[in-house]
Amino acid sequence: MFFPPFCMPPSTESRRQYQRYKLEMMKAFRDSLETRLAAVNAAISTVEQQISQEGE
Repeated sequence: MFFPPFCMPPSTESRRQYQRYKLEMMKAFRDSLETRLAAVNAAISTVEQQISQEGE
């Protein structure tokens, strides 16, 4: 089995694989943040509604 030395630049295919992995990780991170943001927005809306109902 051949192991290239560490000083060799990565192959084009390994770079593409890393870029695909990185993209999938960033998409998963974004989806998680969007879910959390939706929950926070819903909580804010609920509290705003409760405040406006108390004022009536």
